[in-house]
Amino acid sequence: MKRRDVLLGAATLAAPAIRSAQAQTHKTLVFGGSVPLTGAAAETGLNVNNGYLTATKYLNELLGGVEIGGEKYRIQLKLFDDASDPARATTLIQRQIDDGTDFFLGSFGSNIVLPTAAITERAHKPMVQTGGGSDAIFTRGFKYVFGMYPRATRQFAAAAALFKTLHPTPQSYSVIYTNDAFSKTAAEGVKLSCDAAGLKRLDTYELPQKPTDVSSVLGSVRSKTPDLLICVMHDEDSLLIARQMVATRTNVKLLFQGLGPQLASFRAALGKYSEALLCSTYWDESVPYKDKFFGNSKQFADYYHSKFTRPIAYHTAGAAACILTYILAMQAANSIDPKAVRDALAAADFETFYSRIKFTPQGDGDPLLMGGMVAQVQKGKLETVFPVAAKTADPIYPAPPWDKKA
Repeated sequence: MKRRDVLLGAATLAAPAIRSAQAQTHKTLVFGGSVPLTGAAAETGLNVNNGYLTATKYLNELLGGVEIGGEKYRIQLKLFDDASDPARATTLIQRQIDDGTDFFLGSFGSNIVLPTAAITERAHKPMVQTGGGSDAIFTRGFKYVFGMYPRATRQFAAAAALFKTLHPTPQSYSVIYTNDAFSKTAAEGVKLSCDAAGLKRLDTYELPQKPTDVSSVLGSVRSKTPDLLICVMHDEDSLLIARQMVATRTNVKLLFQGLGPQLASFRAALGKYSEALLCSTYWDESVPYKDKFFGNSKQFADYYHSKFTRPIAYHTAGAAACILTYILAMQAANSIDPKAVRDALAAADFETFYSRIKFTPQGDGDPLLMGGMVAQVQKGKLETVFPVAAKTADPIYPAPPWDKKA
């Protein structure tokens, strides 16, 4: 990771709102919440953080603020480093509510988003987030939390559809997941989608929440030889599995890792062994969406690159879109009253550079409008291979064995 980006993120989070003769005529719109700048989720948390910073800097510095209900507002972020710790996050979110914060942005990881969303829900304060996909977030009757992609059990439909187009068609799969809220429900989505696609499920493996050795699982994979091995877990665990597969020469025709290969740091850590890995993605700078703020996805990416050296990721775009979604909802409501904004979020049906924004009645992203794409590492780059309308390259299948990767 680039140290400059870490310092920029942390400094901006801690800094007071920008003050100038012009800015003093503006009201302040405060967004509270947390991001994991340290701890187990920091690698993706830094991407989420940079997305929040990008939208805020752009709206404040280039657009001079935003207009809502005839008033001009500048945005202030009151975000803290939750250190990937749910207990720390919940304590400090409650403190922000007690201090009068009305609007919240989410952390990264369902294990943090779920308990913090329960707190903002009780206070009737909206939360828009790009870091929690567990079904548990969206099946408890919450009315004030909104997610930028579908719940976990609905996220694998695109990948299963891609598998059906491969030649020769894969016949079997096994799935590995970790014992955490997101991964367990994501694994259920994998099984539902792949079984429905006619693939034979050979085995299902549950790992501890923080695995350190997967050699016994990989021994079983080698003996059963599934065509597809599907891993749904967080990026650090995906990296562990890939490295141990290389070390034990555990080859499959295709390895799908839900989280991990999207990150440039993950691909750099694996080097040539990242070739042909498949993953989910929800945004790319080539997607054809537009909005009145950034213009389009390419312009968002260009602005981001002018501020950060850290590679862009879909979580970066999703985090920026959280703020734009709030602003569009506030403008539609002509108000910054939390209840009115919540109602406008529930009724959202508008376009941002990230996607068409529309939520289900339970608050997760519409499974068609905000569903995923499938990407594959090819020559060190992430290429979109599904759906056909968005693809930048044809999928590589079967993948070369580990010892044949150049």
